[in-house]
Amino acid sequence: MTYALIGCGRIAVNHIKAALNNKLNIVAVCDVLPEKMEELLAKYDLQNDDSIARYTDYKKLLAEHPDLQLASIATESGIHAEIALACIDAGVNVIIEKPMAMSMDDADEIIRRSEEKHVKVAACHQNRFNVAVQELRHAVEGGRFGKLSHGSIHVRWNRDRNYYDQAPWRGTWAQDGGCLMNQCIHGIDLLRWMMGDEVDEVYGVTKQQFHDYLQCEDIGMAVVKFKNGAVGTIEGTVNVYPKNLEETLYLFGETGTVKLGGTSTNNIDVWNFADESDADTKNKGLQEATSNVYGNGHTSLFADMMDAIEHDRKPYVDAVAGRNALEMILAIYQSAATGKPVKLPLEHTASTDFTGRFDK
Repeated sequence: MTYALIGCGRIAVNHIKAALNNKLNIVAVCDVLPEKMEELLAKYDLQNDDSIARYTDYKKLLAEHPDLQLASIATESGIHAEIALACIDAGVNVIIEKPMAMSMDDADEIIRRSEEKHVKVAACHQNRFNVAVQELRHAVEGGRFGKLSHGSIHVRWNRDRNYYDQAPWRGTWAQDGGCLMNQCIHGIDLLRWMMGDEVDEVYGVTKQQFHDYLQCEDIGMAVVKFKNGAVGTIEGTVNVYPKNLEETLYLFGETGTVKLGGTSTNNIDVWNFADESDADTKNKGLQEATSNVYGNGHTSLFADMMDAIEHDRKPYVDAVAGRNALEMILAIYQSAATGKPVKLPLEHTASTDFTGRFDK
């Protein structure tokens, strides 16, 4: 299956690695900075591979590879939607790094146009493939929690000035958003997914405590009312000293309690169910080794996408999932800006609506 990578920055290593692990035929890479392409390819001894074309313009890449089957987008967030729509119009199946878009209109258009053109779109929420997350999902789908009471996600990480100085788009309303949109979106996706997806109302507070050189928040908290009666809480921050602490997901039900921990919900810290069997023993204390906070899920997400293309089915993490995660964050932003709860579904809202929110 032919594959191209668009965007060769920080997260692109995981995309190339996933492509190689799945034996995709890498035909092209693209970045506005040629040196970024060469640095990335060199990491995998591909710098001398003449079969991999280099582009600084993704439109030219799409025009010159009419038979391209799969592309992944790993650029700055603000142009994800623009590139995704171009891929869809060219008939290319696409994996979009999070967030899928920066506005509800763009997210809805990606869904609409991909359905119209019969193109597969996967949102890159790779933590859904973590071993611990999959075990929890099976328990949720098996009804083992009984009636859900509440759940929470805590993303307690560190991002200092050096991180933001590496790329001028980071922490901007147009191209990135704040800690909720960039660092915490994976956890927010997991919470919504596990709690039944259907959200009634969101109330949020965001602040800029230590990062006054950014446009956006460095801490966000929210309370979520789900339509099934359960309640969720969200805490996301990059203000933890001196390094990443945890990404922890809790789920509490009438007959079950689970806590997923580690730096990226990759461990099972608590696994208690009323109907416990010998099969549960393996989950108590389960740990999945990861080399970074991105985890191991990109390879599995790519494999699922390839299978979805081959068997003409929806990807496991489809465009609707990407839209849902974006909607949660934009609802928190809107609630924080107005001081009022926000009802879902959310329409016609964009990150740029909050430009100037933390201007001194």
